[in-house]
Amino acid sequence: MFQFCSDPDSLEGLSWLACYLTTGKHMLFYQSFFVVLALLAITAPIALAFGFAGAMAARARFAPLRWIGTAYTSMVRGVPDIVFFLFVPFGMDQGIEWLRHKVKCPDWSEPIRQGNDFLVCAEAKMPLNSAPQFWHEAYGFALAVVAFAIVFGAFAANVLSGAMRAVPHGQIETAEAYGMSHRQAFWRVMVPQMWLFALPGLSNLWMILIKATPLLFLLGVEDIVYWARELGASKTSQYSYPHPDWRLWYFLGLLVFYLSFTRVSEVVLDRITRRLSHGQATALGEEMRKAG
Repeated sequence: MFQFCSDPDSLEGLSWLACYLTTGKHMLFYQSFFVVLALLAITAPIALAFGFAGAMAARARFAPLRWIGTAYTSMVRGVPDIVFFLFVPFGMDQGIEWLRHKVKCPDWSEPIRQGNDFLVCAEAKMPLNSAPQFWHEAYGFALAVVAFAIVFGAFAANVLSGAMRAVPHGQIETAEAYGMSHRQAFWRVMVPQMWLFALPGLSNLWMILIKATPLLFLLGVEDIVYWARELGASKTSQYSYPHPDWRLWYFLGLLVFYLSFTRVSEVVLDRITRRLSHGQATALGEEMRKAG
């Protein structure tokens, strides 16, 4: 980045450090923080949508739909996260390639499964081998988003289902007595009030989601954990900027990042909770009423 960085061997002190921290790989390291933030920004609303759909399905009057909602929340929550994160992306990837293989290579005669190998024709690969690196990374990121959304959607469904049950049933009966249909009472009375009861559980899920983002490293996405390990490992004299093992300092930087981010999240969520509790018949709402 700097002109004086053209000859790393002649650098020392702060000049060496400035050039070292502005190399191309370090720029990718800095960009990987935005990858984590993008994962959170995209996954959170999708997981919430999965959770809301699962909670509604678990409350459905149609029995098969209720069984599906209950099975989703129970089975997904019962599987270890790391197993699910490893299974879903690879399973989805192979499923997509299998479908593309059937369409694009109908004359393929050899079996797709050959021992531990999964072989499809080159045209069925996702993405294609000739595709730019950006599409390979975007495809892996998309699979990661789906895996995170399915897992945390199951937990969100359990939280939202409990929040729906926490809304006094007498309010639903009163709304129906005033002429509202069951659907209208659900959307106009229950849904607006349930968020206050769901917010503590959803706040915990948000914190867990933040802590789960390093699992991107296991899915092959070049996130902050990948680059911290790559850049922090010892570099010999064959590299432009040789240094001993600095992984401790890189991972210490990640620790500071995650602690700072969770602290900011706590402050924001606390303000949202207090805002929603204003005027509500809850302990916090009563405390605010007395203080006012």
